[in-house]
Amino acid sequence: MESTLNTELLATMLKNKRNNKGLRAVSQEIGDVSFATLSRIEQGKVPDVDTFIRICKWLGVSTDTFIIGAENLESASTQDKVIAHLRAEKTLSKDTVNMLIKMIDLAYNSK
Repeated sequence: MESTLNTELLATMLKNKRNNKGLRAVSQEIGDVSFATLSRIEQGKVPDVDTFIRICKWLGVSTDTFIIGAENLESASTQDKVIAHLRAEKTLSKDTVNMLIKMIDLAYNSK
C-alpha cells in the first residue's frame, strides 16, 4: 500500500501549537530544527525524517497521524482536520480563511 505524508495537516498542527510564538522560539523549543525549515514546513514542504520525528514529538502525536494510506491511523482532532482543509482551500482569500479559523478556535475553546 502506498503512503504519503499529509503536509497540510502537519503544517496546520504546527501553526496551531506555535500560536503566536515566533518560528525562532519554536525552533529552540524543538531543538536541531531551524526556523527556516519550520517556515518551509508551514508552507507545505516535506521535512526530512529526523525533523519530522522531532516535530511530532514536540506536537505530542504519533508520526502515523500524518501518514495517508497507512492502516490504524491515530486520528487528528476534528478541529485540526477542518483547519487543514480550510488552509488548503484555494477559492477563499487568506483573510477569510484566517477569520474562519478564529471562529473555529473560539467554538472549540468555549467548551
